[in-house]
Amino acid sequence: MTSQDFITREDKFGAHNYHPLPVVLDRGEGVYVWDVEGKKYFDFLSAYSAVNQGHSHPKIVKALTDQASRLALTSRAFHNSSLGEFEEYITKYFGYDKVLPMNTGAEADETALKLCRKWGYEKKGIPENEAKIICCFNNFHGRTITIVSMSTDPDSYKGFGPYTPGFVKVPYNDITALEKELEDPNVAGFIVEPIQGEAGVYVPDDGYLKKAYDLCKSKNVLFMADEVQTGLARTGAKLACDHENVRPDVLILGKALSGGVYPVSVVLADDEVMLCIKPGEHGSTYGGNPIAAKVGIAALEVLKDEKLAENAEKMGEVFREGLHGIQSDRIELIRGKGLLNAIVIKPKEGKTAWDVCVALKENGLLAKPTHEHIIRFAPPLIINQQQIQESLDIIKKTIEALD
Repeated sequence: MTSQDFITREDKFGAHNYHPLPVVLDRGEGVYVWDVEGKKYFDFLSAYSAVNQGHSHPKIVKALTDQASRLALTSRAFHNSSLGEFEEYITKYFGYDKVLPMNTGAEADETALKLCRKWGYEKKGIPENEAKIICCFNNFHGRTITIVSMSTDPDSYKGFGPYTPGFVKVPYNDITALEKELEDPNVAGFIVEPIQGEAGVYVPDDGYLKKAYDLCKSKNVLFMADEVQTGLARTGAKLACDHENVRPDVLILGKALSGGVYPVSVVLADDEVMLCIKPGEHGSTYGGNPIAAKVGIAALEVLKDEKLAENAEKMGEVFREGLHGIQSDRIELIRGKGLLNAIVIKPKEGKTAWDVCVALKENGLLAKPTHEHIIRFAPPLIINQQQIQESLDIIKKTIEALD
């Protein structure tokens, strides 16, 4: 079968809820993927930062296959011999009392929202059903009904109402607006992405996260960091919040927590928050399953042992410097931190960010537009300087050819 055969079959039998680039991938290793015709590409999306450790990392794959052949799933109706090991490892890794494991990033965000509301009623004394959670304009926390109720993007929320109440939206990177809303005594929490990835890699001003955290503390409000995309070494630190020495009250992780081989997500918090949820009040059949536990440990060990945060910091600087060296008025803006970067594309001669990504694909590099005029560049964190340079050469050649 050709690539077009695969694409046609997907189009005929699958829901049309995605608009992928016209490439059909068949294999991946490290920073590379290959299509069904055998063409090799640099992967500069990393499955939206789920593949930080690189495709098919041998240590993570071994953890997966070893546990799958032994015991895959028990549900949480019973204890299993892997979960406690994972819970101890990850809570010590990030410095929290407790962890609640789920599967996807959206499920982890939903878990954090439930935890926050329950804490608001039990600990802060907010009247029942009156808790509010502050979120930011242009956020992206997932696709569930409750999460799109927080969205300001019509593509995410339009046509899916009625929406879940209890959310207050403020501009991102606006401390004054946040401070005003925090005056409401019924506010239980503030949920924020340290860098807004899906919105186009918006990096807030230095000090924004720390000021927001301090304001939340002064008003007895939970600071909840959605680090599903920004965490796990992507921005050049273990967590993006680490750049400002902020320890979230509720930490939300997913994606690279499995190195891309399995759905694994978690919410981390201390006892005062986590123990507000009692048996029967929240859970998941697959959450905390033995495979997820072993894969999660292996994925975190790889991040630490291979010093991927340090590499992301160093390679990110090299990459942004290289982007700034491309002479083209088609590039309107460059921004990013670590190996989470983006360029804003100025439409020119009818060519949009989509056209640039298609051209990049033809030249051997895969990236994807977000919001039509922005291209996000997020390769696996194992990338080396030679590979960064080869990638920059492709980007430069592609944009100059379009010019």
